[in-house]
Amino acid sequence: MTEDRRLYAPTAAPQRALVIAVDLQDPQRPLAPELAEFIALAEAAGANVVGEIVQKLAHVDPATLVGSGKAREIAERAKELNADVLFVFNDLRPRQRTNLEKVVPLPIVDRTMLILDIFAQHARSREGQLQVELAQLRYRQSNLIGVGAALSRLGGGVGTRGPGETKLEVDRRKIQQRVSLLQ
Repeated sequence: MTEDRRLYAPTAAPQRALVIAVDLQDPQRPLAPELAEFIALAEAAGANVVGEIVQKLAHVDPATLVGSGKAREIAERAKELNADVLFVFNDLRPRQRTNLEKVVPLPIVDRTMLILDIFAQHARSREGQLQVELAQLRYRQSNLIGVGAALSRLGGGVGTRGPGETKLEVDRRKIQQRVSLLQ
């Protein structure tokens, strides 16, 4: 059996997924066909899409993508549907992901993560697997941010030299070491 290299941890049974999207109402780029494609990608990754929420906005909310009220509504809807994972049509900035995770207690998978996971599922050759892993590591590295426990110091103390590294620093160093090894 091959190792599962996905960015989120799926279960054996298809995960119940709630899909959310922000529609910026661009007449040159209608949402419906792209959202249908995204849902098909989620299903190809093994998810069972049980619902979708589309938020029409003039621009994305910089804090949560959808706004705090809509984020609470998403959390309630996810609970009603017994969703296991939240798929986000739009790409998330690290801070948006963190803020959304505080309100919606589910694994959150954005478009880039979903596409990388599909590649990870289907990469068969060693070279293909390494290329996918490298892309995933670079994606993770670009999305590392420090909040709360991520900024706590690890190590350090009496008899050591300095206060130790933060969890964020450790995560960055580990990812960078793995990227260097793969290149």
